[in-house]
Amino acid sequence: MSNRSQLRFIHRNESAAEQDSTNRIAQVYRHSDGYPESVLQDLTRLKQLLDETRTERGPSYAAAQFIFLEMLSSMSLYMDKRCERSIRADQPEDLLDPSNMAHLEQPLFLLGHGVEDSATGIHGDEEYLDIVELPTQAPFDEPAEWTVKVSDHAGFPRWDGPTDEAFEQASWQFQGSLEAALEELRVKSVCNDARFRTCYQQRGPQQR
Repeated sequence: MSNRSQLRFIHRNESAAEQDSTNRIAQVYRHSDGYPESVLQDLTRLKQLLDETRTERGPSYAAAQFIFLEMLSSMSLYMDKRCERSIRADQPEDLLDPSNMAHLEQPLFLLGHGVEDSATGIHGDEEYLDIVELPTQAPFDEPAEWTVKVSDHAGFPRWDGPTDEAFEQASWQFQGSLEAALEELRVKSVCNDARFRTCYQQRGPQQR
């Protein structure tokens, strides 16, 4: 579960120099469940929500919205079922009452993500890197597809390398549309499961 990753949200049609000069890179650290399948599913859910609500506003907004949805989805794991009063969606002020959170210690929904300075690269303990490329468009344009890059597992400088250049030196296992990336990883997962079952069946009882 504790599989760390970093995501960069950028404009697709801007060069690296343009992004750097205009501070258009939004970078997010994900403390756990950074596997590509999980990250891509969460990005797909975010994209669908932004399309339905017409609230896509560029990389910095998308990064903040990504963190917000992740906090909401993990919050229920930490609700104390023993509390006499439950925390309800129609009473969000309950979340701001420290007494309702007194039973928690370092909950994931408060520590699961961080906003990073893209100029400093990564921490070095990440397993995957992802780049989310958003189209450059006006706020009320028709929704357009997102493209993504998904790194190879540990396919970039880590602990003993130039971590400030991790994204620039990363090797990518996938580059293309978000929809195609999710489908490709699903196919790989099915194939890997099938290979595992075949290998298991071919092994004798003494090898199992």
